[in-house]
Amino acid sequence: MSTRTLWLIAYDIRCPTRLREVLTLVKGWSSGGQRSVHECWLTSSELAALRTALAATIRRREDSVLLIAPDPSRGVRTLGIALRPRDPRFIFVG
Repeated sequence: MSTRTLWLIAYDIRCPTRLREVLTLVKGWSSGGQRSVHECWLTSSELAALRTALAATIRRREDSVLLIAPDPSRGVRTLGIALRPRDPRFIFVG
């Protein structure tokens, strides 16, 4: 069984059509998050598939996508009205 890693994905897409495409694409892998940052628990092969799909959708000279794998030993800190993640330490899809 492949290990899943938490990835935070944020993006800045200039074209509204591509923005909707990227939002739909990322939300398909997302298990939570805010409006502009998505929490995705991905295996290495799922991450590769998502990166390939994103690369085919964005324009590299106009758009940007940020993928961050936070250090799980650091814990979660929130400020303001932010909510702690509701997802358990693992997710079963089957």
